[in-house]
Amino acid sequence: MRADLLLAIDQGTTSTRAVAYDLALKPVAHAARPLETRHPRAGWVEQDPRQILASLVESVAEVLQAVGPGRIAAVGLDNQGETVVAWDAESGRALAPAISWQCRRSEAVVERLRAAGHGPAVRRRTGLPLDPYFSAGKMTWLLEEVPEVGRARQEGRLRLGTVDAWLTAQLGGEPLTDPSTASRTQLFDLHRLAWSEELLDLFGVPAQTLPRLVGSAGRLGILRHPTWDGAELPLTALACDQQAALAGHGAFEPGGIKATYGTGVFVLATTGSTPPQHGEQLLGTVAWQLADGTTTYALDGGVFTAGTLLGWLTDGLGVLGDAQASEAVARSVPNDGGVLLLPALAGLGAPWWRPEARGVIAGISAATRRGHVVRAALDGIANRVADVVEAMIETTAQSPEALRVDGGLSKNAYLLERQADLLGLPVDVASAAESTALGIAGLAGIGAGLIGPEAITAANPVARRINPRSAANTREREREAWRAFLVRAAELTIVDGDRRDASPSKT
Repeated sequence: MRADLLLAIDQGTTSTRAVAYDLALKPVAHAARPLETRHPRAGWVEQDPRQILASLVESVAEVLQAVGPGRIAAVGLDNQGETVVAWDAESGRALAPAISWQCRRSEAVVERLRAAGHGPAVRRRTGLPLDPYFSAGKMTWLLEEVPEVGRARQEGRLRLGTVDAWLTAQLGGEPLTDPSTASRTQLFDLHRLAWSEELLDLFGVPAQTLPRLVGSAGRLGILRHPTWDGAELPLTALACDQQAALAGHGAFEPGGIKATYGTGVFVLATTGSTPPQHGEQLLGTVAWQLADGTTTYALDGGVFTAGTLLGWLTDGLGVLGDAQASEAVARSVPNDGGVLLLPALAGLGAPWWRPEARGVIAGISAATRRGHVVRAALDGIANRVADVVEAMIETTAQSPEALRVDGGLSKNAYLLERQADLLGLPVDVASAAESTALGIAGLAGIGAGLIGPEAITAANPVARRINPRSAANTREREREAWRAFLVRAAELTIVDGDRRDASPSKT
């Protein structure tokens, strides 16, 4: 049997998916397993590392059964980014829950470093502001707060890493990560493309606990598991999920910009072969590093709350029967009824960087109906994305022709119509609703020398364009009103029962 398929393993926050593609990047088989997310206390978000591993193993096994393990020519694995796992190198056992990228439990660690004046130096070296979002503070918290992690460190058994490192250690025998994910940890020097001894010392993370750095594409290793019928799958691509999505849009040249609407919304723009000038509002990050050593960089800005907001309206408030109904419910009312909603269940990301901020609903009256709340939620997501895209335009002094979009929420036509109106830019919907899996499969094919970047572009054309309909003065009024609301909403933020002044500024 000829090996002629590319296997994408898309390990995300809410599920793990395995998709087999042919060399024209057409899907031929897929499987998925959902993941549970726990919220043990306010601001804490965690997952079970064993469930993450099992979800991958089961999804891959189902696809291999459908296509035959001998047909897999290359495998790409993307991961959920800043999420951290601690495990025992000898037994392979996880020592604590996986701390999600959404989790804010390391706020005290971050504030301690910020108060000591380390913020500017960290940003210069990593492209990232001090924020609980990134992995390093989570690692420090584990080392300081979980006794079993501390004992493993003392005995030389501890391993720390992002989810890609955990999975490659369990399935390949050695923890691996690539520059795109390493650049999300706040332990990686964006200029030297290596772990930084100074940052390791600052966060108290021993170098020997971290995974080995490899490229994003190339001959990286082998993945195997007893349930895979003896298959040894060639790993030829590793990437952070949002960088994989950027590749899935074919944005290999500077100027490409995409937004993936999922648990959060993440906007990335390809910038070129040198670290970008990102200012104080956005993140500089590695997009990918190919087998020839060529490194491509990107600008990044994240909206941390999107799909989770609709999940909360469904499961927390019971306002929606399911998240898919949000478009119809939003259209059931002619306007927002004066209701405004700040989507900040996990703090405010770019360009404001206020981890202490929380969600706020304002403007409720006796006339408020669920349609007004749902409409305000979708408008809030679109406004937050507009915050990020406008910061990118300001930083690069270039306006894109259109915003390319994908992800589960990109199926919501009301949301995308509002996005186009609030930006005054066309929104191009990718034909592949989930461009992340397509991107990591494409990078795997590139790493194995089977396809080139042009194959990805050809496989994911624009399915439809949504043009803005609002007049410029209407858009400007809406955006001014949004920014004024955001400032007032942040001033009302309450954390752990205490009112805090969290007035945002673009720092």
